Amino acid sequence: MTITLTNPRALPKVDFHRQVSIASGSKLVFMAGQVAWDADGALVGEGDLAAQVEQCFLNVGAALAEIGGSFDDIAKLTIYVADWTLDKMPLVQEGRARACAKLGVATFVPPGTLIGVAALFQPEHLVEVEAIAVLD
Repeated sequence: MTITLTNPRALPKVDFHRQVSIASGSKLVFMAGQVAWDADGALVGEGDLAAQVEQCFLNVGAALAEIGGSFDDIAKLTIYVADWTLDKMPLVQEGRARACAKLGVATFVPPGTLIGVAALFQPEHLVEVEAIAVLD
């Protein structure tokens, strides 16, 4: 495995991700932010944050599978949410959990950052997920 996830003792332990990712692979993968488009470019989950989060993560999974990777290879995630408020967090978690269930991913806790933004590329996009992965 190219990624080792850990929580250093000097940092607070959080439930939804690990604080540090140690990468030992040889191929760095920088993925463009994924929005809630299906393979034909149609929006999935108009107005539904959880559905859009799910599709974003499914797109990340599909892109990694195409190059021989998986969620285990993700070293860092960044999630951008339009018009962020704290009450949206359960919807983000729900969408992520649904995608992981569909992809057969039991534990998925790489370091991550969630950033609230005013807007994304198109007004109907509620979320965008960007990933950095490391493959052997």
